[in-house]
Amino acid sequence: MSQGFRTESVDAKKSSRNQRKPTEVASIECIQQSLVKHFGDIEDPRVERTKKHQLTDILVIAILAIIAGAQGWEDIENYGISKQQWLEEFLALPNGIPSDDTFRRVFEFIEPEALNRCFLSWVKTLLTKMGGEIIPIDGKTIRGSYDRSNGKSALHVISAWASEQRLVLAQIKVEDKSNEITAIPALLELLDITGAIITIDAIGTQTEIAKQIIDKKADYVLALKANHPTLYSQVKEWFETSVTDNFLGIEKLLNEK
Repeated sequence: MSQGFRTESVDAKKSSRNQRKPTEVASIECIQQSLVKHFGDIEDPRVERTKKHQLTDILVIAILAIIAGAQGWEDIENYGISKQQWLEEFLALPNGIPSDDTFRRVFEFIEPEALNRCFLSWVKTLLTKMGGEIIPIDGKTIRGSYDRSNGKSALHVISAWASEQRLVLAQIKVEDKSNEITAIPALLELLDITGAIITIDAIGTQTEIAKQIIDKKADYVLALKANHPTLYSQVKEWFETSVTDNFLGIEKLLNEK
């Protein structure tokens, strides 16, 4: 009879509980195809007679190079040369790898918003499931992005980060004379967050932001600080009372909610 039972060590049980099924990610073939597809609709600003390289090839190589750590136009060209055999599997490359000057000139004339829309659309294809994903939304100031000579302050951006895939899902600039409270709703509009858990620091603890997250069929964890004095004191008092009562009846209250 004892052979019909299996004993597990405590460590094995802990390991089993801590293991999470990895989020599904698109295959490399799918990534290749979607890159070409999603960046193929950007309007080419070049004169027809000057075109030696297809616009899609230029954009895709640049994006892949930057993901791989390229810091400038020469790095992008060197990346293309080193990966040319692989790139030829899904890019046309009629005249080989573009020069660093070609990359620079093309990106000087590309419409930034169009490029951003295509990039965000492509990133969404990398993930096949977002259920249960934790997506922190946070703002940061980009060091060295200020321009004192022209009176421009440092660039402040809001980003949504997919914690499991280690990907920035979307990012927008906080406009001058504005703040993160107005930027966060605009960022949320760009995302399909169904089933995800959104985390935001105290500046995002706003009724409209919470409602927007719920309307998009996601859950949220919002930080609460004393900058919301009424709500803060209510929550503080509720916890103090609940601790004193040993959380008696809390399960029933939560079920009613």
